[in-house]
Amino acid sequence: MILSISGTLFQTLPLWLIFVSLLMRSIAQTFQMPTIQAILPTIVPTQEVTRVNGQLGMVQSANLLIAPALGAMLFSIIPINLLILLDVLGVVLGIGILMFGQIPANQKQETQLQVLHNTILGFHQLMVIKGLRYMTIIGAVFTLLYMPCVGMYPLMTMAYFHGSVGQAGLIEVVYSAGMLIGGTIIGLFGKWKNRMPLVITAFFIVGITTAISGFLPGNQQGFYWFILLNIPAGLANPYFNTLLMAMIQQSFSPEQLGRVLGVLNSLLNLTGPMGLVIAGPLADSLGVELLLIIAGVSAIAAGLASLLIPVVRNYDRQLQRRLKQKA
Repeated sequence: MILSISGTLFQTLPLWLIFVSLLMRSIAQTFQMPTIQAILPTIVPTQEVTRVNGQLGMVQSANLLIAPALGAMLFSIIPINLLILLDVLGVVLGIGILMFGQIPANQKQETQLQVLHNTILGFHQLMVIKGLRYMTIIGAVFTLLYMPCVGMYPLMTMAYFHGSVGQAGLIEVVYSAGMLIGGTIIGLFGKWKNRMPLVITAFFIVGITTAISGFLPGNQQGFYWFILLNIPAGLANPYFNTLLMAMIQQSFSPEQLGRVLGVLNSLLNLTGPMGLVIAGPLADSLGVELLLIIAGVSAIAAGLASLLIPVVRNYDRQLQRRLKQKA
């Protein structure tokens, strides 16, 4: 609302205020996402956790497809200072819908809240399970090397393939459409007994398609192949994200889960920006196509590590056995 008022009173939106707004949004999201992820297994039957995570991913992928198109259309007919108020409308609708939902309460923790202590405790709980410890390390290294590549997609399209802004947008749409299809499949059929083979296969698909993209010729023909390769890459993406999240949700009690997911999200979200800091100069000096090769090799390495480390490869089997015994 402050941004909207500033855009109305002044001729241009102050850039510093946009940065402050983004900072506040990211801080709020740090609380919101682990909370949503921690709530899911408390309101969903155990056997449906994977499917519901797939449906959540499906909705998020649909947003990636619909929101840019809707935003572009509205931007052409509504001034930016009023368009920003759509975010306020989203807040009102979101809170209004939540008023009708019942979220189970966890047992109240009587001890005084200590942020640092709880963070260390969450980290310890995540690391004490051997399979999850290795999965977290693999995920963090993969995010460090792969996420910067996704951020460089527009540069790859326009600088390397000599494409247009519209083509850069097309790649994003194709990738998001693949994610939507992958999330839909998980949402409909996600009752697999052992999810790790699918996670490992997804790493290999993403790695191979991304690495091949780095070897394509820098012309329009290469760009068309780039589009085709991004279909299976986008389709495979939800499998390691969604299935790993479902396994982590089933590995902890509701009292522990929020703390653990807060630490996990912080670790993964930290490695992405760190990778971007390194990736920018590398793209300038060595070429953006080399980043795709590095990202592809990192995904293949993540798949190999998950396959060759027994506690990771067999983690879901052991988890399902524990859940069955508990039930």
